[in-house]
Amino acid sequence: MTQTIAQLGEQGLLKLVQSFCPTEIVGDDAAVLATQPGASIVVTTDVLVDSVHFSDQTTPPHSAGWRAIAANLSDLAAMGAMPTGITVGLGLPPDTPVPWVESLYQGMSDCLSQFGGAIVGGDVVRSPVRTIAITAFGQVSPANVIQRSAAKVGDVILVTGPHGLSRAGLECLLKADTTLPDAGTWRKAHQYPQPRFDVSGQCRNFRVAGMDSSDGFADAVLQICRSSQVGATITHLPIPVTLLNHPQATDWTLYGGEDFELVLCLAPGQAQQLLTQFPGAMIVGQIIAGSQVQVATPNAAVITLSLDAGFRHFAS
Repeated sequence: MTQTIAQLGEQGLLKLVQSFCPTEIVGDDAAVLATQPGASIVVTTDVLVDSVHFSDQTTPPHSAGWRAIAANLSDLAAMGAMPTGITVGLGLPPDTPVPWVESLYQGMSDCLSQFGGAIVGGDVVRSPVRTIAITAFGQVSPANVIQRSAAKVGDVILVTGPHGLSRAGLECLLKADTTLPDAGTWRKAHQYPQPRFDVSGQCRNFRVAGMDSSDGFADAVLQICRSSQVGATITHLPIPVTLLNHPQATDWTLYGGEDFELVLCLAPGQAQQLLTQFPGAMIVGQIIAGSQVQVATPNAAVITLSLDAGFRHFAS
């Protein structure tokens, strides 16, 4: 029987398609292409599909546009690059209301106005499902590229902010629950994420490994460790204060995703510099020898993280 994508799984599919790519380019949040001495272009693409990444229930068109741009800009920030331009591929059913498209593009424009870059082209096609495909271009000096493979034993693990707020916001939106005291903040975290160019811009001349946490805090730590061939111990989960007593706090912090913070591995002294500049940042653990990534949870249990946990696109 022919194997299906569901059986292969997301990680297996990624290995398959990456086998057709140059090994020295793929494997990070974005591809770095040398253009001339002292300058590199950084390119990344994200696809958002209605009812998978956004919906009318959880994401108004303005927010869908913002999130589509923010997801790509976050990948650029994770590479240490600054945005220069984006292209938009838009697939729409014929009965899509024109105001929906106008609001979508206004959300894109508002995000770009805040963080940089401009819409420089794209394509529009008929589709049975609303689909937004963004390709973002950025620029970085080769000496300042942030990659996942640079972590070393003894590095501390720093996150630029708490994790789990976006997942909490999604839960509020799915249940249409506005009664919780922090529901507004949670919903905003989900609908209007903020790429962390402020932090990545301060990592120039550091030896730093990192990526964004769009697929979850646990996924980011695991991907960095796998690329750097190291292990990690997480001693302090970046649980938001407003989620500390929530029964899903640990799960949402580890696997909720779409917080778009940065997870960075760097020398302790350099990490302290970032802590003084960014009060929301925190040190959550350390890079160790080996390959296991273990987490001390708030209830004193120690768990070993796996890439098989959390959201997976092709899981049944």
